[in-house]
Amino acid sequence: MLVDTDVLIWVSRGREQAIEYLDSLDRVLISDVTYMELIQGAMNKREADCIDQTLKNMNVRRLAIQHNISNRAVGLVRAYFHSHSMQLADALIGATALEHNLELLSGNAKHFSVIDGLVVHRFML
Repeated sequence: MLVDTDVLIWVSRGREQAIEYLDSLDRVLISDVTYMELIQGAMNKREADCIDQTLKNMNVRRLAIQHNISNRAVGLVRAYFHSHSMQLADALIGATALEHNLELLSGNAKHFSVIDGLVVHRFML
């Protein structure tokens, strides 16, 4: 399952429900966009290193932004920005899930609900 940034933020804040949910998954995958958002949220290099170690300990695998993902994300922004305010990061994360035939776990399911063919699991605390 592809995991959105918000769920990993809850894990980093020690929210047991988020930790247990991710522990129950066979595999946890993230987009490189999610990784970059996590690093941007770090207060300093030490926190960034801690994020790297946590992801390593959880056996999280990053998925690169490939040409097909980029093209699909461009299409999503073009189709849905004016009607649904589709943002760049959400388009890339959604496109990553679609290109890899993955379901998406997000607390912000509304951001992704407009994307045809994307199965979104809404994570709630």
